[in-house]
Amino acid sequence: MAGSYVARSLLSVALGFSVLFIAVEAKAADKLIGFQSARTMSQAMPWIAEEVGLFRKYDLDFQLVYISSAQLVTAAILSGDGQVAIGGGEAIIRAVAQGATDLVFIASAKNTLTHSIVAKAEIKRAEELRGKKLGLTRLGSNSHYFVVQALRRSGLEPADLHFIQTGGQVENLAALLNGAVDAATMTGPSGGSKAVAQGFRYLVYGPDLQIPFAAATLIARRSILNARGAAFDKFVRVTAEAMKLMFTDKELTYRVLAKQLRINDRKVLDAAYDEEIKVLEPRLEFKNEALQAIIDETGKTDSRASKIKVQDLIDRRYLDGLQKNGFFDKLWAKK
Repeated sequence: MAGSYVARSLLSVALGFSVLFIAVEAKAADKLIGFQSARTMSQAMPWIAEEVGLFRKYDLDFQLVYISSAQLVTAAILSGDGQVAIGGGEAIIRAVAQGATDLVFIASAKNTLTHSIVAKAEIKRAEELRGKKLGLTRLGSNSHYFVVQALRRSGLEPADLHFIQTGGQVENLAALLNGAVDAATMTGPSGGSKAVAQGFRYLVYGPDLQIPFAAATLIARRSILNARGAAFDKFVRVTAEAMKLMFTDKELTYRVLAKQLRINDRKVLDAAYDEEIKVLEPRLEFKNEALQAIIDETGKTDSRASKIKVQDLIDRRYLDGLQKNGFFDKLWAKK
């Protein structure tokens, strides 16, 4: 009898641990680690979501990690250190051209560059940058792509300038302020708007150029999507709701940007918001020309990129699913 009782007790304990293990595994299945490659408004959706409790609403345990390099973000996704990223498309397409075909875009928040080139007051024209030092976040970044495209319109090539990699928007501004560079490319409230407020001038105002570029996209790996589809569906829904709030609740957006970027100047926030909101994608849609522009530019230095088709870079399962089930229509019907 005693032996039977012990056996039953051990079985109960074992079953209890099994149930606990299953519960923990179920919870872990809805945990995602994500990377952010720039602290800007176009990548602010996770900040908004955290502020208003959207991750809790969708029962998603999400951890955001900032890495100020698109190349390092790409490496981190490929190594499995995280499952999703918000960033520009150039590093991803370069990696795909080199064989990393597991990488895929699942949504897009911004398909037009809004960077600008800000310079010392004495520099009047872009042509005057020849031989000067220009700060950008990193080679291969969105800012690098913008500089190359913008300067070509003024007859300049990359070899005509000295590029200084600073690491980020804040570092770009610091480099301008301390004289380490003569000009810098910036975007967002911690970029051009703040620099101009401190006496620098727009040499090239990027939003006017309307340069197509997959500037803020949701990136994942196909193999992880297939294994963790439900968690990614939640993440896309969270991102979509946060995007809606950026369009419809300016005060909330300002409050979050002020908290994250430590900027409280209303004029700086106004200028940054106005230039960004015009090109953000309310329904997280792709624009083929934004991806094709990167393919074409990458193909100039890596012929393998020229063989890539835009449709091969995109997985539309979440956008199409949310469109078909009425999620987007219901979301935007709400006041």
